Amino acid sequence: MRFMFPSRKKFPLTYVLIGLNVAVYVYTSLIGGNFVVTDDTLIGLYGQVNWLVMRGWYWQLLTSMFIHANITHLAGNMLFLLIFGFRAEELFSSGEYLLIYLASGLAGNLLTLLLGPDMISVGASGAIFGVFGATIIYSRRAIGQSIISALLYSFFLLMISSGPEVNFAAHLGGLVIGLAIGYALALRRKPPARYQYRFSYSPKA
Repeated sequence: MRFMFPSRKKFPLTYVLIGLNVAVYVYTSLIGGNFVVTDDTLIGLYGQVNWLVMRGWYWQLLTSMFIHANITHLAGNMLFLLIFGFRAEELFSSGEYLLIYLASGLAGNLLTLLLGPDMISVGASGAIFGVFGATIIYSRRAIGQSIISALLYSFFLLMISSGPEVNFAAHLGGLVIGLAIGYALALRRKPPARYQYRFSYSPKA
């Protein structure tokens, strides 16, 4: 059974996801007339505004994953998606990778709802944390090693990424779901066969 899914596609999924995020930012910049900061009206329409989601604007749970507050926010997220995404392409099929990305982003947004109706959130960081969590725990579990170090490293990265303007709930929700999916995928795949070699030597009399 294969463990690695080396990407030989003309358009790797990581490039597709980055391209989609960039295309959405360009679209919102053209509509809003500002390429540095996303217009508040567009954030209110496509970002996650909790009180609107609670009143039926459920599409924001998905669209907010592809909206970024400003060019710096976009650049930082796409850099980390590039780093973790290529690793995910080596470990998972395209379907698994896409599942991890979307499920993690959605989980982070659902957890964000618990922060109350006044919360407004945008960005792909929940999905990216999920991709990171899935790759690190899968890498450890698939080769039969302890997952404790993977968990510690994951939550260490979560803590150092926290800040006054950072949506900790989105990061946490995405990371937990990514870890869960990565672990489940590792359990489904049989470990590679291990062979033991024994040598004997009998000196001639």
